[in-house]
Amino acid sequence: MLIPLLAGLFGLLIGSFLNVCIYRLPRDLSVVRPRSHCTTCERTIAWYDNVPLLSFVLLGGKCRACGARIAWWYPVVESLTGAAFFLAFWLFPAVAAVKASLFAAMSIELIFSDIEERILPDEFTIGGTLLGLVLAVALPTRGSLAMFFGPNAHAWAPSLIEAAAGAGISSGSLWLVGEIYYRLRGREGIGLGDIKMVAMIGAFLGIQGVLMTLIFGSVMGSVAGIAYILLSGESMATYRLPFGTFLGIAALAVAFCGGPVLHWPGFWA
Repeated sequence: MLIPLLAGLFGLLIGSFLNVCIYRLPRDLSVVRPRSHCTTCERTIAWYDNVPLLSFVLLGGKCRACGARIAWWYPVVESLTGAAFFLAFWLFPAVAAVKASLFAAMSIELIFSDIEERILPDEFTIGGTLLGLVLAVALPTRGSLAMFFGPNAHAWAPSLIEAAAGAGISSGSLWLVGEIYYRLRGREGIGLGDIKMVAMIGAFLGIQGVLMTLIFGSVMGSVAGIAYILLSGESMATYRLPFGTFLGIAALAVAFCGGPVLHWPGFWA
């Protein structure tokens, strides 16, 4: 239990960094400089006011200098990231836990970036896809294609092919659906950011995982989108659904719960 707890505490720190990314990357700002500061009064935040979760509680969710409200998603992102890191090291072997933690961190960033700005940063979509392919070789795990390889095959070979197929087939299929929709309706139906995010998910979860993610994410997005349109009176023709948010939620559910719930061996096994 000690290792999962330590991982959870480390996840809180990573969550704090993700908050910086969520705010700055869509605005093309550096995530390194300047130091963390209030977005209202621009005063630099002291280290003791920048402790994940604890500072938010002690400050009552307000800036010490100007009293401006701190964005609601700051403590949520930190809590979710800490919980994801804890669960990863509690549920999975060490190699799989590392991959699951990295995947969870990127998914959480994309979920909230899409909610807040309707932007899915390339640093996490394209960068995440490349990282998934690298980890498929460096930290190989078995996938649905492993059965086609003989016992003498290197462990990284089926792992890499699974990751590449998951990224390429899923994103290519989604792009094709979006292109057909555009040709028929004359307007964009699927954003390029969503397509790149699906490639990232496929590189980590493989073919089975990304297909389940697309199914669950599409169902959740459709239900939530229709409900929001009916309740708010928005036009269905102009409303921009944050599809990446639902893809991210579905991907986390598949990664952490897919095995026991769906009787799927799981990419992390």
